[in-house]
Amino acid sequence: MVYFQKMTPEGYKKIEDEIAKLKKDRPRRIKILQEARSMGDLSENTEYTTAKRELGHLQSRLRYLGKQLKYAQIIRTKDDGKVNLGKTVVLKFTNDEKTEKYTMVGRMEADLAHGKIAFDSPLGQAIMKQKAGTTVEVSAPAGNYKVKIISVK
Repeated sequence: MVYFQKMTPEGYKKIEDEIAKLKKDRPRRIKILQEARSMGDLSENTEYTTAKRELGHLQSRLRYLGKQLKYAQIIRTKDDGKVNLGKTVVLKFTNDEKTEKYTMVGRMEADLAHGKIAFDSPLGQAIMKQKAGTTVEVSAPAGNYKVKIISVK
């Protein structure tokens, strides 16, 4: 059974951009490897070993990102007032009355430092498909807490 990774169009584009950047860098890495190989004895050639390892990392990353795109399921937002991928939500944490703004994204795009939370995180799961004005309880590893959804855009 194939499992598709849900992501936003922006997340998909970001992966495409990284692939393009890596493909552009690949010929340079191959040239460095060829130059290091021409230096002689490969058993004691650290430049060759390093260049080979770096090219391997680049190719591995390309394969990984290619699979991310192959198994991507792009979720387009609907204007239905419910929390879903691609939507921005303002939440009020009831335990300390603090408000935070987050964008719901796929697992691979999550970046809490930039206000992007994964739809399948404990908080994401609790608020998915909910409307503004709803208070939900979040079951997190550190304990349960409540949040109120202030707005969904």
